[in-house]
Amino acid sequence: MLQTAMNNAAVNPSIFDINALSTLKRGARSNDPAAIKAAAQQFEALFLQMVLKSMRDATPREGLFDSEQTRMYESLLDQQLAQVMSAKGGGTGLAAMIEKQLTRGGDSVTAFDGGLPLKPAATPYRLDAPARPLSLPSASDGPMPLAPVPVAPASGQEPAASPAARDFVNKVWPHAASASGTTGVPAAFLVAQAALETGWGRSEPRAADGRPSYNLFGVKAGRGWTGATVEATTTEYVDGVAQQRVERFRAYGSYAEAFADYARLLTSNPRYAPVVGATDAATFARGLQRAGYATDPGYADKLSRIIGGQTLRAALAV
Repeated sequence: MLQTAMNNAAVNPSIFDINALSTLKRGARSNDPAAIKAAAQQFEALFLQMVLKSMRDATPREGLFDSEQTRMYESLLDQQLAQVMSAKGGGTGLAAMIEKQLTRGGDSVTAFDGGLPLKPAATPYRLDAPARPLSLPSASDGPMPLAPVPVAPASGQEPAASPAARDFVNKVWPHAASASGTTGVPAAFLVAQAALETGWGRSEPRAADGRPSYNLFGVKAGRGWTGATVEATTTEYVDGVAQQRVERFRAYGSYAEAFADYARLLTSNPRYAPVVGATDAATFARGLQRAGYATDPGYADKLSRIIGGQTLRAALAV
């Protein structure tokens, strides 16, 4: 009966099959070969699940269908995919290697000489240069240079920045540094939020004739706004559901005006008091979301990912 259960689990693996897991535990206690094979496949499935999760985390999550609910179902799908991949067609071969190590000539291994056979010898890596300290310029530092970052790939070379991202950072950095001096928020955080709101400058609201609004923060034109305005389609979330709407946005004469107005918004509105002076990325991002800056339920997570992401770090690198 144990063998039948193991075969069924291998033919049709499911992350919701609690009985198969219980059967596997019982078989492992008795050193059953089928249980060892199934346990090796479970280990490989866990490894594949971690790989899939890393791939998901490295993928930008922006769009109409990005939400906590979709990420939950993606996680369940990845778990199921990992189970099927490890059970079908030999998987990656990791399970077979584990099974071979755990069974020598059909005998269950109960002890190892000199440690677990799968443990590789440690390989030392030489660091060619120490990490550089993070140094963000303030408003008094002038327009440039851009801040160096303490992250570099294994080759010792700085990551290549996207030309569009680097051009965007170069264009707005002096104004972000000035706004940083007013708000106490690091300039890099302000640049990251502007990048999130406009897709690195590609989708700022524009007038009907195509003139730019220089509105990098998605600030809408409320009743008290007496300046110029533009209308643009935007995505708003109502009860967690994304909806397309046409809204009026403030229009400025330059990026300097946009950053100055945003700095006034943060420092003059009591709702944003927890945000002013925030030097931690998570505190800044969550503070904006709690204050109701955006209706997107994933706004804080998206902003935090951009602040700590490779694209911004590469664009800020010297």
